[in-house]
Amino acid sequence: MFEQTFKNIDDVLWKEAGCSSELDYTEQTSWMLFLKYIDDLEKERAIEAELLGKDYEFIIENNYQWSQWAAPKRADGSFDHDTALTGDDLIEYVDRELFPYLNGFKQRASSPDTIEYKIGEIFGEIKNKFQSGYSLRDALELVDQLHFNSQKEKHELSHLYETKIKNMGNAGRNGGEYYTPRPLIRAMVNVIKPTFDIIIQIQNFVKIR
Repeated sequence: MFEQTFKNIDDVLWKEAGCSSELDYTEQTSWMLFLKYIDDLEKERAIEAELLGKDYEFIIENNYQWSQWAAPKRADGSFDHDTALTGDDLIEYVDRELFPYLNGFKQRASSPDTIEYKIGEIFGEIKNKFQSGYSLRDALELVDQLHFNSQKEKHELSHLYETKIKNMGNAGRNGGEYYTPRPLIRAMVNVIKPTFDIIIQIQNFVKIR
């Protein structure tokens, strides 16, 4: 499932004028994967807190959560195409509202060791390169199909992402210099290392509060 989805996302990115290399493909795929993963993780933590009779404070405010802007659902769990942003509205939201909000975490964080600071660092360096909101909508819906629950899914994701990183490195040679992954790429690599649990790099920071 992951392999075909990654190929489909690459096909969408290939049509984007702002995405011309494997570096762009990996980076743009990564920020969507990262936000989807954070959303899934926070939902899991909220359920755990509820079972313990505790409150959970979400890191990402409701309006900016993946399930609100990227993949809104109806009561029956089906995708709500009526409320989902697309076209120019989606690009404007991502560029002018979502990314500035996420970038602001770096200034609002209590210390560099927090997940809030790391989110701010990531989205302070990355740029949305989608120019078509329709292409971005297609990519978001593809990413939303992915889940990271079972060990099989985690290993498949880690293997495919490792391949993308290798391709990115090969494509990143420029005058003898190698492309240095930005914070987002490093974060994704750390999160999905096959030798570690997929959530180990973030789980330490996401607590039931």
